[in-house]
Amino acid sequence: METPFNSEPKSNIVYVKTIDVSDLPQDVQEQAEGLEHLYAVHDAQGTQIALVADRKMAFVLARQNDLAPQAVH
Repeated sequence: METPFNSEPKSNIVYVKTIDVSDLPQDVQEQAEGLEHLYAVHDAQGTQIALVADRKMAFVLARQNDLAPQAVH
């Protein structure tokens, strides 16, 4: 009997990371409306899936989408 092998296990963990606005592209900086930091939400493979203005909002957004947010220091 063969067991199917999936090399990419599904994970609902996402990572919330503080991003300096000055490190972002100019068009994103202009949309930041004077903020110094934004919060990026990344999936387990490191792909950014959201960029929000507030840390609490990043965690709420993740939970509303059945994801388990973890802070990255």
